[in-house]
Amino acid sequence: MRHTRHTQHTRHTRRPGRLLAVALTAVALLAGCTAEKGTDDPDPNAPQPGTLRVLASSELSDMTPVLDRIAGDTGVRIRPTYMGTLDAVEMLAKGKVDGQYDALWLSSNDYLRLRPDAAKKVVSETPVMSSPVALGVRTTTLGRLGWKPDDVTWSQIEQAVQDGRLTYGMTDPARSNSGFATLVSVASALSGAQSALTDADVTKATPRLKEFFKGQKLTSGSSGWLAAAYERRGNVDALLNYESVLKGIPGLTVIRPKDGVVTADYPLSSLASTNAATREDVRRVTDALRTDDLQRLITERTHRRPVVASVRPGPGLETSRRRELPFPGSRSVADGLLDSYENELRRPSRTVYVLDTSGSMEGDRLEQLKQALADLTGDFREREEVTLMPFGSNVKSVATHVVDPADPKAGLAGIREETDALSAEGDTAIYTSLEKAYEHLGAGRSQDTFTSIVLMTDGENTTGDEAADFDSFYAGLDRDRRETPVFPILFGDSDRSELEHIAELTGGRLFDAQEGSLDGAFEEIRGYQ
Repeated sequence: MRHTRHTQHTRHTRRPGRLLAVALTAVALLAGCTAEKGTDDPDPNAPQPGTLRVLASSELSDMTPVLDRIAGDTGVRIRPTYMGTLDAVEMLAKGKVDGQYDALWLSSNDYLRLRPDAAKKVVSETPVMSSPVALGVRTTTLGRLGWKPDDVTWSQIEQAVQDGRLTYGMTDPARSNSGFATLVSVASALSGAQSALTDADVTKATPRLKEFFKGQKLTSGSSGWLAAAYERRGNVDALLNYESVLKGIPGLTVIRPKDGVVTADYPLSSLASTNAATREDVRRVTDALRTDDLQRLITERTHRRPVVASVRPGPGLETSRRRELPFPGSRSVADGLLDSYENELRRPSRTVYVLDTSGSMEGDRLEQLKQALADLTGDFREREEVTLMPFGSNVKSVATHVVDPADPKAGLAGIREETDALSAEGDTAIYTSLEKAYEHLGAGRSQDTFTSIVLMTDGENTTGDEAADFDSFYAGLDRDRRETPVFPILFGDSDRSELEHIAELTGGRLFDAQEGSLDGAFEEIRGYQ
């Protein structure tokens, strides 16, 4: 999921209303809502005495032991709902947090401050802990590079990428604050900015940024999946993320570039829409989090740094000071940097959409699919290659479109035309169709793109190859294609275990449109493409 962008740099139309709906869908899922709730069922997000409903950044899911201690020490129970930081800011700006949450706990409020419509909804904020952006390098790669970890600069990292000696993964900056903070860190350092980034700084740094992002081999909507993909592949040299995340991954030497980083300070924030009693509970929890005992628990369990001077950083956290790189001074600069990253700097995406159009999709299900794909066209990036592969008893057609920067509307119009022509008939040949998708991708090109397959089906496999046949087919693929993940979408009457097996086999991730919406699932996958 991503935040909405309003900037003169945007190449094609974004859909703020639809992106907000996606964010709300994710909140419903994470709060435990069902697609159809009985009228007598309690609202799981309704206020409860002694409980704070907290909208929190997704990486804070590792704070469970700390939250348990808070409940014991203060009598206040924290009920978190996790989502991307930039999505949470968008919800706040649109008023969708009012009355639904009691506090905000993001990795950083820096982007929030660039949004007056969001900033006015926060009445207090107190940093709880910190974690800087860092580079985690495989020990074997570090030896080959000959680096001294304390002396490494962003320029050295860029040079190693240019020389073909370093590849890395990072999260999507449009969805994950760790990715955004990394992007700001790199742009600030390579432009030589001495204060907050400006449009001129971004322009100055763009040639070097293009070279830097040639080294990015993995992208992701979440740090957890990124770490799993990194370990699975074994041929990516490094990860860019928060220090706290990297410290939890075996075999990495964590480097904080000495010319500066952006740091997350995880402020717990009170909301203007809450009453005095709720704000007092937020204050009590904040005070408890900043006690010496809790600060020690935080740094030892999560590898984040304490913000209380009397508590030392946990084991393995290097203590020398690093320059704090400035955050962009305006929303237009921040959003322009993101737009440049997506449409110019990053590797282009290449995706095959394997779409179930069997007879069971007739009617409302097919219309949902068409609407979801039509909405998604407003989100495709420049240089992106999109292949639609509808199937029933077999693959019905293969249509590939490229969003050409010279004429992006032509590619998008072609995708919409193919979508409008979809019709439902036939049985459900899931595995045979996936094999056709891998054959379509061929070998070699995945080195230059972020390549993936999206599988949407509303039922079980009923014809063609079986699971064992697909397993054998996948095992026989060249390494390049075996690194292409399948992201299945659970929809209609599809079988969870069947789709989970496909995701696990190929290194993908299952997305649930039975509990949520089909367009929400398609949009969430965008962070992994």
